[in-house]
Amino acid sequence: MDGIYCGPPPLPAQLWTSWNFDPPLIAALLVLAVAVRHERAGLLALGALVLAFVSPLCALSSALFSARVVHHVLLVAIAAPLLASAWPGRRPGSPALPFAVSAVTLWAWHIPAAYDLALANVAVYWVMQITLLASAVWFWRAVLADIGSPVDRLFFIVAGFAQMGMLGAILTFAPGALYAAHAVAPFSWGLTPLQDQQLGGLLMWVPAGIPYAVAAILVARRSWSRLAGAAT
Repeated sequence: MDGIYCGPPPLPAQLWTSWNFDPPLIAALLVLAVAVRHERAGLLALGALVLAFVSPLCALSSALFSARVVHHVLLVAIAAPLLASAWPGRRPGSPALPFAVSAVTLWAWHIPAAYDLALANVAVYWVMQITLLASAVWFWRAVLADIGSPVDRLFFIVAGFAQMGMLGAILTFAPGALYAAHAVAPFSWGLTPLQDQQLGGLLMWVPAGIPYAVAAILVARRSWSRLAGAAT
């Protein structure tokens, strides 16, 4: 099962024709569509997954590390919290363990050897995608649950973004390009591999924080509403 799942890195002129209509993927997304058809958050999550895996972003992420970062942010910071909202856990428990597992999973897949292997082998690629998404859903279920201390949940939301931002900062300030999978293709897009990596790091460091900020506001507002209701 060697080879890049989304196909070879496209040239700029080829991007908008580089949609991915892999039958097993489309079948899985259709099953998900049926499962979440009554949940607005679930349908939005489905849209994020279509953007990540079906749209030309999938092919672009074969070429550019920065596009891969967008892909991963769609999984862990957009699709995952939306799925967690659509399918909340019955007993989410403390966020500490899900936070640790999701953070380790994110960092582990950005180790150059693991990352390059995932882009070179379809089976490993799907292990990457499934573990990133599943661990993130577990994390978001814990922090978005309406039980437990809101202070703890807010702390772990901030910690979730902080660890992602730290990884982004490391990638931004790394002295050289780290990923062999993106050693050539960025030149076709007017970027050196290091510039592409720096752009990806900045995306992970700054814009990726927006979903975490939204989640923190939501948790704080819900907690305030409960306190106000109890006071009256």
